[in-house]
Amino acid sequence: MGAPPAAEPNAEGPRLRQLQLVGVWSGLTAGAWLGAAEAPTKLVVTGLSPVLVSFCMVLGVFAGRWSIPALVHGTGYVRADVRQAPHLIVWAVLGGCLWAVANTLTVFAIRDVGLSIAFPLWNTNSLIGVLWGVLFFNELRGTSRARRLAVIGGAVAMCVAAAAVALAASGGSAPRPHALRGVVAALTAGVLWGTMYIPYRKAYITGLSPLSFLTFFTIGELATMGVLAVGDAGGWVGLYAMLGQARPALIWLLLGGFLWVIGDVFQQYAAKYVGISRGIPLSNTNQLWGLLWGVLVFGEFRGMAPATVAQIVSGSLLMVVGAGVIALSGADTQERKAWHAAAVRETTKYGVDDQYTHARALGHGALGPAARRTWIDWVVVACATGVFIALATVAARPHLPLHLGWAALLGAVLLATALLGGTGLWRSTRFV
Repeated sequence: MGAPPAAEPNAEGPRLRQLQLVGVWSGLTAGAWLGAAEAPTKLVVTGLSPVLVSFCMVLGVFAGRWSIPALVHGTGYVRADVRQAPHLIVWAVLGGCLWAVANTLTVFAIRDVGLSIAFPLWNTNSLIGVLWGVLFFNELRGTSRARRLAVIGGAVAMCVAAAAVALAASGGSAPRPHALRGVVAALTAGVLWGTMYIPYRKAYITGLSPLSFLTFFTIGELATMGVLAVGDAGGWVGLYAMLGQARPALIWLLLGGFLWVIGDVFQQYAAKYVGISRGIPLSNTNQLWGLLWGVLVFGEFRGMAPATVAQIVSGSLLMVVGAGVIALSGADTQERKAWHAAAVRETTKYGVDDQYTHARALGHGALGPAARRTWIDWVVVACATGVFIALATVAARPHLPLHLGWAALLGAVLLATALLGGTGLWRSTRFV
């Protein structure tokens, strides 16, 4: 291991301000895509097993998490990146395991209390993320009192909003016999997802590219979800039979997983460049998008009393305001020095090259000549594309009440946010 870098990352003022903007926009883009990704899980109300729904989403996630890095950088880049910090493979797999369990719980929550209600409940993961960011990665350390109060005030607002929405879940006029179970499932998912951000920040403060991290992250997702699905179906034969019965709906579930990957990629860059205590609340604007999909496309508020609707909307908006206050209280010079100290601690503990970590903190490559894509990369992309095409040929329209006009409009907004966010990331960091 070499000597500590001569200059701290926070000494690069203009560059860090640019990365701050990129991180903020990445978080907002993540919110739009993560919100849309949950829409296909509404299929659980048609009688599909929640575990099967989550398993199929993870299959879509697996296709996305391997094909997108292969398309953007190439698998050779991923290999070279991971060699800089091989210990992070274990953390990536662990994070994937946590994600798989949390995602399964969200499907149960959607079934029991609906998409627009479940979203703000599991988005309490922001509070957990802030806690771990402070305890383990020196976030909010040394910053101004105003910034600390903003983060704490935003966290309190989100707690109050979550309580209001939970109360609405059990008091709405529409019959929900298992509302309490759905609330518990959503809150537990929030705890697991909040804890999952520890591996995220550990990887990015060390310097690993989000695209490299996610490639191995999905191994934990698929392994954990495979075990859960086989157990739920009573064995491999049972799982195969369930997949066969659900064949017309598989394309929608896998697309949900693929949409999640795109949102998660942007969420990772937000976590890298503005920290988990700010990036995660920004991406949790997915709650608002989930509300829009639930209300406009699926008509979830039909049959609810006006007072209940008002409580859910007010709680959702309050959570968004709380998340915004947290996210907009950017790190100052003293806090960035604390981040740098946490990065030095990681490089010392695991023997990572200091220059690599320093360069990555500024969004630079530090891997020498760019890795070229090989035939392996194109095979990965072709296989993922082929799976979606094959499933599309046997797909059927879901037996759900939905408004296609609103779905098309929200889809157009999604594409616009991805185009703007992706262009900004490429110009600023080349997706490092």
